Amino acid sequence: MKLALRIGIVAAAACVVGVIAWQGATAHGAPDPTQPNTSPTVAFLDIGVLVFREGLECILVLAAITASMTGKKRAYRRPIAAGAGIAFIATLITWLIAVRIVNSLSDNIPALDLQAATGLLAVIVLLVIMNWFFHKIYWGGWIRAHNRRRKTLLADASADEIARWRLWLGLILLGFTSLYREGFEVVLFLQSYHLRLGGGVVLKGALLGLVLTGMVAVLTFVLQQRLPYRKMLITTGVLLGVVLLVMVGEQAQEMQLAHWIPTTEISSLKNYMPPWMGLWFAVFPTTETLIAQFIAAVLVVGSYFAARHFGGGAPPESAEPVQEARVEANAAIGERLEIVPAVSHR
Repeated sequence: MKLALRIGIVAAAACVVGVIAWQGATAHGAPDPTQPNTSPTVAFLDIGVLVFREGLECILVLAAITASMTGKKRAYRRPIAAGAGIAFIATLITWLIAVRIVNSLSDNIPALDLQAATGLLAVIVLLVIMNWFFHKIYWGGWIRAHNRRRKTLLADASADEIARWRLWLGLILLGFTSLYREGFEVVLFLQSYHLRLGGGVVLKGALLGLVLTGMVAVLTFVLQQRLPYRKMLITTGVLLGVVLLVMVGEQAQEMQLAHWIPTTEISSLKNYMPPWMGLWFAVFPTTETLIAQFIAAVLVVGSYFAARHFGGGAPPESAEPVQEARVEANAAIGERLEIVPAVSHR
């Protein structure tokens, strides 16, 4: 299984490199900082990476809170899955509402101003996502909070302190919050791409991310394979860092088009910068776009080192939340195996 996973990763990377090489070879003309230059292929891959990364995060949370639900507790996975399904539908409804709001705004606000505003919102959302990724408080807070809520619900149910319907409602809410938080972030992020490139590109990119997420979900919950979640999140986090730089470059360009910020060309770079730099990475020979991308990189890297500096002194409360949940699952299985021989002996 590990060999197949590695082969799949290498094949996917080769496909991405091939698409980049093809797009770079077929692109013509130098990047112009006064013209929109977003490639649908770039947007497709960016959206796929973002949706896949958020899907991985959701699967990690769900895996942590369901790992110990074995034996008689296995039935408790159903309301959690139902809550996640409801959250997925709620995400689609949120998308429709957000698109309607943006479309209504486009009737009263100039297109360039609206694109600049939605692009700025997308950059802010992506910066928040990147900060959550690097910050240790996320692993010790969000996932552990879900684990504590799950333990409280199951403990109260065992002690007959809450009714069964309240237990199921609590588990449904647990599954709902695990998915909807990620879905809401994706909806906000994708408004910029939808406004500039239409729903077709957004749909294709979202489907790519959902297919990759579905593959990981099948391996995790159906085949019960132990996947390297941390390495996968780090890999997608690095890819999101590239997406962030592209988004910031595009956003600065849109703000120039809307005359929110000035356009200062760097003549010494204009003749030496190849077209694919602007097409794929939104790197343009202007002072404003380069400074904006530099600031974004400093914020992401700085948040990482700040998290290590301020959070590295205290020892971790426990192992990684998924590992903690697996320990509970193994303990539950051990208790079950001890009960079975005792019953058969009687």
